[in-house]
Amino acid sequence: MSRIVILGAGISGHTAARYLDKWIGKKHEIIVVSPNAKWNWIPSNIWVGVGQMTEADVTFDLAEVYKKTNVDFRQAKALSINPEGSADSDKPFITVEYTLESRAGEQENIEYDYMINATGPKLNFAATEGLGPDHGHTVSVCTAGHALEANEKLQATIDRMKAGEHCTVVIGTGHGMCTCQGAAFEYIYNVDHVLREAGVRDMARIVWISNEYELGDFGMGGVHIKRGGYVTNGKTFAESLMVERGIEWITRAHVKKVEAGLIHYETLDGAFHEQEFDFSMLIPPFAGVGLKAFDKAGEDITANIFAPNGFLKVDADYTPRPYAEWSAKDWPRNYQNPTYKNMFAIGIAFAPPHPISKPMQSANGTPIGPTPPRTGMPSATMAIAVAQSIRDMVNGAKEPTHTASMAEMGAACVASTGSHVFKGTAATMTVFPVVPDFEKYPEHGRDINLTTGEIGLAGHWMKYILHHTFIYQAKLKPGWSLLPD
Repeated sequence: MSRIVILGAGISGHTAARYLDKWIGKKHEIIVVSPNAKWNWIPSNIWVGVGQMTEADVTFDLAEVYKKTNVDFRQAKALSINPEGSADSDKPFITVEYTLESRAGEQENIEYDYMINATGPKLNFAATEGLGPDHGHTVSVCTAGHALEANEKLQATIDRMKAGEHCTVVIGTGHGMCTCQGAAFEYIYNVDHVLREAGVRDMARIVWISNEYELGDFGMGGVHIKRGGYVTNGKTFAESLMVERGIEWITRAHVKKVEAGLIHYETLDGAFHEQEFDFSMLIPPFAGVGLKAFDKAGEDITANIFAPNGFLKVDADYTPRPYAEWSAKDWPRNYQNPTYKNMFAIGIAFAPPHPISKPMQSANGTPIGPTPPRTGMPSATMAIAVAQSIRDMVNGAKEPTHTASMAEMGAACVASTGSHVFKGTAATMTVFPVVPDFEKYPEHGRDINLTTGEIGLAGHWMKYILHHTFIYQAKLKPGWSLLPD
């Protein structure tokens, strides 16, 4: 019998766990370690953040769901990995600290035969002074709890506008190296929608601030999309949405510091600016969760298996090269650590070989440019591929049997406004592949027939259906494995 330990129970970790349970759960041991008691469908936090959904609508209790399975759920935080074992045993193990109230602070070493790092990111609010809901002056929609607070402050701002006060709303990214522009992009349109429904849109100035070189970059180096039979670029697509709704934008910006009601930011030309606000939601940069690694003798080998940003190195080409020499072939295919073959990383937990968008620095040397998105559909696709490989490896395969390169997979993004079935619209984009491949698609780097963008109610329905479908699936309801991931 083999033991597979999965660190994290978000989209990627939970997806890997449910498929491994389905395929090998009766013959092998599966342990899921997560510090969180609840699973969160993060894309719908946007709706929680504008009061269209509650926390209960987007979360459920992990322990209750795993009771239906052969999965052993441990509510704990992983602290370190010993991939070579210790002086007393060759068996690799992970040290965890329990966050479950009845065992809080208790540590345990969990041995494993295979390990999947699916921890997701550390929300690195501390990278920008004054950023974030806990010790700063901005709100977030990165967790359900954050989204609840965001809505409370948004509603308070709406009340001020109803009382006759003009207010400024600023939404975007809170650091020059952020990713997840898509989440902020969707949130700004939902805020615009809610303000219109409240009858106070004319009292609000809405400003988008981002580290993108141009609107519509989304950390993917921009896109060319087919729309209505014509090819246009993501910049035009995104700008048209902003103009139609009277939203201003600031791009090529690194938020340096946030004070109460005031954002300090630097632009690529080296200039420094300030932007006042009454309400602001800024996405933080992501980092690894801080896992340490030690060899058999107890020496720290963290730098050997983790990139400087804290994400686990996998089968990517991390050779430093000029941007013009980067290739789709650099990206990982099986997400296996090259040194320790029984370790994998999926979702945001793996280290990308390089950005997709061209990295840039301001005249002052400050890096300003989005880092690669690795959430949503790509996370689930990676999880299934790694789960398939581990299933086959415990049954005798010598190497991973399945691949899921971001240079060979597509993704869909549905940015909706409102959660009502008959109200609101959505901007729907499909991209294939996520990482452009200019050898295969020399003109635009992507298959233009599969890279599209549309606006309308149909996309809004799709977003609504996806919300309920994925939560149904994640709860392991009857027939869950027949549904698309």
